[in-house]
Amino acid sequence: MRTMGDIMVIIGFSFTKMNVERKTPISGKISISNNVSIQKVEEHKLSLSSGKESSLKFIFEFSSNYKPEIGKIELLGEVIYMDDEKKVKDIIKSWNKDKKIPKEIMSDILNNVLVKCNIQALILSQYMNLPPPIPLPKVQAQEE
Repeated sequence: MRTMGDIMVIIGFSFTKMNVERKTPISGKISISNNVSIQKVEEHKLSLSSGKESSLKFIFEFSSNYKPEIGKIELLGEVIYMDDEKKVKDIIKSWNKDKKIPKEIMSDILNNVLVKCNIQALILSQYMNLPPPIPLPKVQAQEE
C-alpha cells in the first residue's frame, strides 16, 4: 500500500456482520472455497479532514463455503479509504457507471480485507469446530 506521501491510505476497517454455522458433522473429503467482493462504494465524510482529502467507504463481503455443505462463514464490513478529492470523485463516478475500481486501489483494499478476514475466519472456524478455511503449516515427521 502506498503512504501518506501519495495521500492514498486506508484509515479504517470494521466488521458489521459475522455469521458462522456448522450444519452437519465433519466426515470425508472437504473442500473450502473463499471469496471476497466489494458490494458497494460510497463517499464517506471525515470530520478531521482538512478539505484537501476525501474518503470512501468500501463495503465488502467475505465468505468461506465448505463442500459438502458442513458449514459456512460470512463476514461483512467496511474499509475507509482516504485520497485526494479528485481521485475520490473519479472512483465514485467509475463505480456508479460500471462497478469498476482502479486496479491498484482495488488490490490495496482487497489485500487489507483478506488479511483481516482470513484471521477472523480462522478464529471463528476454531470456535465452531470447522476445518480452518486457509491452509495451515504442518510438521512432517521424518524417519531417522
